[in-house]
Amino acid sequence: MTAIPFSPETGPDAAGLHAPVLAWFEQNARDLPWRRPEAGAWGVMVSEFMLQQTPVSRVLPVYEQWLARWPRPADLAAEAPGEAVRAWGRLGYPRRALRLHGAAVAITERHGGDVPDDHAQLLALPGIGEYTAAAVASFAYGQRHAVLDTNVRRVFARSVTGVQYPPNATTAAERRLARELLPDDERTAARWAAASMELGALVCTARNEDCARCPIAGRCAWRLAGKPAHDGPARRGQTYAGTDRQVRGRLLAVLREAVTPVEQAALDAVWDEPVQRARALDGLVADGLVEPLDGGRYRLPAG
Repeated sequence: MTAIPFSPETGPDAAGLHAPVLAWFEQNARDLPWRRPEAGAWGVMVSEFMLQQTPVSRVLPVYEQWLARWPRPADLAAEAPGEAVRAWGRLGYPRRALRLHGAAVAITERHGGDVPDDHAQLLALPGIGEYTAAAVASFAYGQRHAVLDTNVRRVFARSVTGVQYPPNATTAAERRLARELLPDDERTAARWAAASMELGALVCTARNEDCARCPIAGRCAWRLAGKPAHDGPARRGQTYAGTDRQVRGRLLAVLREAVTPVEQAALDAVWDEPVQRARALDGLVADGLVEPLDGGRYRLPAG
């Protein structure tokens, strides 16, 4: 059996992981529209916003419609933010639509309508955090950055650290490990970021991992240790039915389908419990997703 690729004394065996994962990716990478050259940096950015906490199968049709309607940031920036919320449909977490609209406005005003290739400038855009800035710089511009999403963190936790799951929130130790694992060459590092993410999405999944298909199973610290069970804080699955999130979704669905402002009565009809309904509506207004008008009417934000 191959030695475990990490020790406190020697650090991770980065080179021993790169070649098999990159070779696997070459043979198994999905053909996704945001990976094609014609997607450009804007297509990559749109995909990164949409894919946060949402599976690829749900994102694909909305992504295609979005890019057909708004092929450049300036096209989106020219429309009201409510149109972004409308087009977001049922992807969930609709504040992402407002943030993407805000980023499009900033790109248009500050960068002449082109998504910047500088990591610091990406990070300065509204609604963009460390992960998204690194992902766009890496996937769109082939730069060398540690791109740490949930899938990558899980692959590193298992293969290098020897635990089943990473911490609930990204730690400094994870960031340091990710930097240590980056190939030196920029283009190879960008490929590695995509490959390790794909490995977590398709093989080293949260449940029912397929070690028989894993290119680094023979050197995976967690597998070699006998797959010890997670001993950290309980990992709670997200519920939806009956929550304020569900109520918010139903209220937004009414507003998305309306071409004119909606009366309070139409919103009242979607949920029986008045206190929860009012709380959900107040939350949508506070988040800037719904705009109240005189006469008890509501609409998606106009600006």
